[in-house]
Amino acid sequence: MNDLAALCERVSADIDDVVRGLGSDARIGSSFLAPGPGWGGSCFPKDTRALVSVASDFGVDLPLIDASLESNEASFSRVVETLRELCGGALEGKVIAVWGLAFKSGTDDVRDSPAVNIVKRLIDRGAQVQAFDPVAKAPNMPGLVQLPTALQAAAGADALAVLTEWPEFADVSPQEVASLMNSPVAFDGRRILPQTLSLIHI
Repeated sequence: MNDLAALCERVSADIDDVVRGLGSDARIGSSFLAPGPGWGGSCFPKDTRALVSVASDFGVDLPLIDASLESNEASFSRVVETLRELCGGALEGKVIAVWGLAFKSGTDDVRDSPAVNIVKRLIDRGAQVQAFDPVAKAPNMPGLVQLPTALQAAAGADALAVLTEWPEFADVSPQEVASLMNSPVAFDGRRILPQTLSLIHI
């Protein structure tokens, strides 16, 4: 779905239409079709890599799983590139607000979190990251500061990235968020922000 979402962005199609179409097929179903910034967590990535390793030990290629792992890595890079474009073509010296650090909502687990992976890439490109997560604690890394509220994380930011689907992010006031930012642009990686104002960029 992340690859299809990238294609939809290029051809000005609506990924929601694709999700509805695929989900209406009973052989596929509508569960787990939401595009996002990539998948992660403490188990699935590790288990997937372990499966590839075991298969390799026995001389079996798993090209579909290999491609899924490569696609997931590309998803992280696409988020960073989108934020670079939103910041006028460069991340160096920019302040990026990140909402969500846990690999999914409802947990404080940041192991193999897509959000943390993306934060590292942003910092490597010269950005400063102001993060908020309702539960998860930010890993200790230069260039990353964790703030106590979503609005404080957005203050003075050149762009906002929503990377974990915490439901409270849907309740924010776009006007208030925009008024706090240097530039009111956002990458809504979880498609959870209100869709009514120009703050939103997916």
